[in-house]
Amino acid sequence: MNLAEFAARTGHVALALLVVLLVAFLGRAMARLLRQPTVIAEIALGLTIGPIVLSLGGEQALPAEAIGWLRYAGHIGLVLFLVGVAHELRRTTAPARGRLVGWTTAGALVVPMLAGCGFAVAVLADPALRGTAPAVALALLLAVSLSVTAVPVLARILEERELLDTPVGKLSMTAAIIIDVVAWLLLALAIGLAAGGAGGVPRLATVVAAGLVVMFCLRRLLRTAAVTAFRDRFGRLTAVLVGVAALVSSWAFQEQGVTEIFGALLVGLAIPGDGWHGVVRLVTRVGRPLVPVFFVVTGISVFSAQFGATPWFAIVLATVLGIAGKVGGGYLGARFGGAPASDAVRVGVLVNTRGLTELVVLQAGYSAGILTAPVFLALVVMALVTTAMTGPAYALLERRVPRRWNVAALSVEGIVDHETLRAG
Repeated sequence: MNLAEFAARTGHVALALLVVLLVAFLGRAMARLLRQPTVIAEIALGLTIGPIVLSLGGEQALPAEAIGWLRYAGHIGLVLFLVGVAHELRRTTAPARGRLVGWTTAGALVVPMLAGCGFAVAVLADPALRGTAPAVALALLLAVSLSVTAVPVLARILEERELLDTPVGKLSMTAAIIIDVVAWLLLALAIGLAAGGAGGVPRLATVVAAGLVVMFCLRRLLRTAAVTAFRDRFGRLTAVLVGVAALVSSWAFQEQGVTEIFGALLVGLAIPGDGWHGVVRLVTRVGRPLVPVFFVVTGISVFSAQFGATPWFAIVLATVLGIAGKVGGGYLGARFGGAPASDAVRVGVLVNTRGLTELVVLQAGYSAGILTAPVFLALVVMALVTTAMTGPAYALLERRVPRRWNVAALSVEGIVDHETLRAG
């Protein structure tokens, strides 16, 4: 390759990246006008723009080499952004005191997982949706897909509606954080089962255990006086080192057959809470603008190939089960915990938020060969619908159903860093 060819290819990649970022910016502006989480527009436009460009202009418009570089950029952005998400998961997790938090979390986790298993039965019975993944791995991944709550998007919705410091907001956020921690672990298990069957579970457990040991060692190291002094003096350099550590960790887990997401999450969980918010925020601010690139390459890899007719039955079934499982589970859990019916339904509506977290789970499942393209599409539509309906549904409840909550009924304490979790 001569210098002219190198310059042309570099310019092509830079132009493609610029177009993606511009589309994401316009999508966010449109979402704000519609009073929707911006991540909805980023996902919808990101997943569709790549296949549209390829269908109109072919490989000349978007060469395979440019797609490869975009894939690198998207995954780098996702890893860096997940460091901030994981850091907030650990820092904001509130002590689950009392039956209210426990029942709400159980309801918003177990009921949607059962709904996901029901969806798995329908998928397994349809050869067009089934794929070749082990049935257990597929059922577990679908259960996880219907149970997750997008903590970053939920935090943004609660912030915009001034609900973060209310009993309903605190309960919803605490339940969502606990649910997502469990979901990430189950996602790793599903991918391990898909890779090696039941025999791959011991290897997966070994890799995860080793990662947890490294996480605790890194956490102790970051608390030392020497590292603290270095951080205070060289904040930007520290952020660079944290980002490099996250990328290396993600690559190591990917090489061991575990999703790269887990490596980024462990680094984020290892970072102490006190004094590190500025460093983590720098890492997140670098990664966040590149997350739409991740959506674009995901859309190209999934939707560029033809997969027959649109799976309308799967789309409708996934959406109905997703809404019924999450809203119903959150409502029942809060009611069993002692919440009034009017506020229990508010909790159910809030934990029904999905978004970025859902797409990360789905992409990991698709890359591992667990999900077929039609099932991926059905679950993406479910994620967009459930996230888009959260704000309007909550506003409708505010107008029609009065609050009856006794503030003293909720014993949850937590502080959410809005800037770090600004994802939607």
